[in-house]
Amino acid sequence: MSSIHLFLNRSITSPAAEAGIRRRRIPFPGRVIACATVDVRPPGSTAAATEAAAVMAAEARVLVGTYARAPAVLVSGKGCKLYDVEGREYLDMTSGIAVNALGHGDPDWVRAVTEQANVLAHVSNVYYSVPQVELAKRLVDSSFADRVFFSNSGTEANEAAIKFARKFQKFSNPDVKQPPAEFISFSNSFHGRTMGALALTSKEQYRTPFEPVMPGVTFLEYGNIQAAVELIRAGKIAAVFVEPIQGEGGIYTATKEFLQALRSACDDAGSLLVYDEVQCGLGRTGLLWAYEAYGVFPDIMTLAKPLAGGLPIGAVLLTEKVASAIKYGDHGSTFAGGPLICAAAIAVLDKISKPVFLASVSKKGKYFKEILIQKLGGNSHVREVRGTGLIVGVELDVSASALVDACRNSGLLILTAGKGNVVRLVPPLVISEGELDHAAEILLECLPVLDQSNSN
Repeated sequence: MSSIHLFLNRSITSPAAEAGIRRRRIPFPGRVIACATVDVRPPGSTAAATEAAAVMAAEARVLVGTYARAPAVLVSGKGCKLYDVEGREYLDMTSGIAVNALGHGDPDWVRAVTEQANVLAHVSNVYYSVPQVELAKRLVDSSFADRVFFSNSGTEANEAAIKFARKFQKFSNPDVKQPPAEFISFSNSFHGRTMGALALTSKEQYRTPFEPVMPGVTFLEYGNIQAAVELIRAGKIAAVFVEPIQGEGGIYTATKEFLQALRSACDDAGSLLVYDEVQCGLGRTGLLWAYEAYGVFPDIMTLAKPLAGGLPIGAVLLTEKVASAIKYGDHGSTFAGGPLICAAAIAVLDKISKPVFLASVSKKGKYFKEILIQKLGGNSHVREVRGTGLIVGVELDVSASALVDACRNSGLLILTAGKGNVVRLVPPLVISEGELDHAAEILLECLPVLDQSNSN
C-alpha cells in the first residue's frame, strides 16, 4: 500500500482503493523511475482528482491553518520536475523556497543519506560526531569563519546569532553596566518566524499578531548609509543584521558601498556585522557565498535553506573573536548537526563548491535574466527584472497572485516576494538552459492574466 493510501485509509475511504486501481510507474524523460508513494492515473482522472480533494479536506481538519496552500498534492520529483497525485508534471522554479539546490532525487545526495541512515542517524550533541566535524571543517575552509554552530533552520540560526551578539558585547565590555544590546535591521528584511528573528523582520503583518516581540530593534531603509552609520556610531548597537540579497523582501541587492560603510562603522563602534545568507548563500548567486562579490566580510553569517538539500539544517559561522565569548551551556540544540543531516550537507556542499558548478550557475543566471528581459520586458505590467545568479525577481505593477495560479495551471511553479507584486524565481541550481527557456515561455504565455485580474 502506498504511503498516501495508508494516510487516506486511516482518515477517510479512498475511492481509488475501492476501485482497485493498480499502481503504475511515472514516466520521466529518458528513463522510468519507480514511484513507491502514489497510485498514478492519467492527469485529470476522476479517481485521482477525488484523491487529491480528499487529502486537501483532511489537511483542513487536522493541521493548523498557517499556510495558504496551492491546490496541488505533490508526491514525487526528479531533477527539476515535480509530479502531483493526479500525474501532472510541473517545472519547479521554487526548489522548496531555494532549498533543493540539487533538484529532486540527486543520486549523490540519495547515496549519502542512505549510507549514513544505515550506520547512524542521531546521537545528540552530548557526543562527538564525525560527519558534524567534517561538515564544520568544510564550512570553515570555504569561508571567512573560524567556528561553526549548527541549528535546525534559518530562523534558529538567526536566534543563535542574536544570542551570540549579546553575549559578545557582555564579554567585550565586562565593566560596562549596560553593554550594547540593540540591533539594526532593514526595510524589506526577513530573518525568520521565532520571536527574536521575527523582531528583526520588517513586515508588520508578521510581527503585529505576536507583539510584544523582542525590543531594541530599529528598522532603517535598506541601502541608507547615512542613517545606518549614525545609529551604529551612537554606541548602543550589538549587531547589524543584513541580507546581501533580500529574498522574501523582493530580490533587492546591496551595494558594495553600503556593506563597506556598515563594516567600517561596526569596526569603529565595536558592533558586529551579521550577514543572513539563509536564502542567497551556498551557490545561488554563482559564488559560494554572496558576500564574495563584495569583498566585505561579516563577523557572523547565518545559513540554512540549501545546505542539506531538503533536510532541516541551519548554521552560524563565526570569527574566532566572536566565538571566544561563547562558553559551554550558552546555547544548544538536541537535533542540530546530527550525523544524517551533516552527511547530506557534505554531499551538497562538495558538489556546489566546485568551481565548474558555480560557473554554470553564474552563466545560467545571466542567460535567464537576458531571456526574461527579452520576453517579458515589453509588457506594461513588468517594471523590472533583477537578481544575481539563480535568484531572480520580476517586479510587477500589480499583484502576482493571478500569474502564479496561471503558471501553475500551465505546469510551472513560481513564488511571490516583496509586497506580493514580485515573481520570485529560485530554481534548482542544476536546471538546464532549456528548462529556463521553457519557464520564460510559460511566463510569457500567462502574462495576459494580469490584464484580466487588474480589470476585475
